[in-house]
Amino acid sequence: MTKAYLETMPDEKGFFGQFGGSFIPPQLEKPFEEIQAAYEELKNSPEFIEELKYVRKHYQGRPTPITFAQNLTRACGGAKIYLKREDLNHTGAHKLNHCMAEVILAKYLGKKKVIAETGAGQHGVALATAAAYFGLECEIHMGEVDIAKEHPNVVRMKILGAKVVPATHGLKTLKEAVDSAFEAYLADTENSIYCIGSVVGPHPFPMMVRDFQSVIGFESKEQFLEHEDALPNHVVACVGGGSNAMGIFAGFIDDKEVNLYGVEPMGIGENLGQHSASLTHGSEGIMHGFNSIMLKDEKGEPAPVYSIGSGIDYPSVGPEHAYLNSIGRTKVGLCNDKEAIDAFYKLSQLEGIIPALESAHAVAYAMKLASTLPKDQTILVSLSGRGDKDIDFIVENHPL
Repeated sequence: MTKAYLETMPDEKGFFGQFGGSFIPPQLEKPFEEIQAAYEELKNSPEFIEELKYVRKHYQGRPTPITFAQNLTRACGGAKIYLKREDLNHTGAHKLNHCMAEVILAKYLGKKKVIAETGAGQHGVALATAAAYFGLECEIHMGEVDIAKEHPNVVRMKILGAKVVPATHGLKTLKEAVDSAFEAYLADTENSIYCIGSVVGPHPFPMMVRDFQSVIGFESKEQFLEHEDALPNHVVACVGGGSNAMGIFAGFIDDKEVNLYGVEPMGIGENLGQHSASLTHGSEGIMHGFNSIMLKDEKGEPAPVYSIGSGIDYPSVGPEHAYLNSIGRTKVGLCNDKEAIDAFYKLSQLEGIIPALESAHAVAYAMKLASTLPKDQTILVSLSGRGDKDIDFIVENHPL
């Protein structure tokens, strides 16, 4: 028998095929080696596994359920749409799945402080929550544009005790927040750890975050079998960096009969600066310490990007997504701002579930896909977060 995919990828140097690896300054090599060694030790530790299980069950509220979206299904007139309800995870998104584990890792390494970037604020809130729970300092870097747009999450981070640092250069969004957080981490690798918020960055983070998020996929597989006595025909998730997508894909990656769709944000147009569709319009390049597919300007630098979903406006994509797409295991779906807003309102009014704008991209694509399929087909959507953070922005800028 061949080994399961998750046991073989990435290789020992952190590569998924040609993508991934670690392209970092010399002063970060030792800290990242320490992080990898600690993770390799902890992931096989019964104590760590039990602690994580306890936290997930008694604090996070896992397992999160799967919901059959019967009214949305009826409205689309085709395949049955199911939702994996990561919006019901504590803090309102999937991010706590890896944040609790990363902070346990930080404590194991004797760190006093966790540093991270955030786009929509979901990762920032989750890390601030984990830091509060485990008694560590927390510093979150966030673009000025996103600070204004995602005000509710900024307030939550501050209430939770985190220091929020504005990224004021460039486009003042997610890429700049990553730049800023990396600089802060470089200044104090002794006492702090950089808790990357997606399946991006240098090895071992794409692997580590995928593994911590794979709980979504493994729960989904078991739960979906209870609903349908079969696996879903299609699994759909939004992709920026791609942590929620890799999390749910992990449960089905060896099941070749299940189609996997990563939905990219097409924003408001196809020109550079109007979208964040890296896999669709990008090319191979190194950014933030890893090799993947990225959007580039005429100088070959990371291009300006845009999406109404602050958590997915990133000019690259997780290296594992680049690899899986290159070998044809995953397919790319596209969703523009208008479609995401429509899905945001439809899911809210047909099912009583207000999705995050990022998650609305996956819902929108699932709605389009469902309408093209027969009624005996099934679609499972990763509803990666809830929309509390977006309601003020939506009502002000995109009222009904």
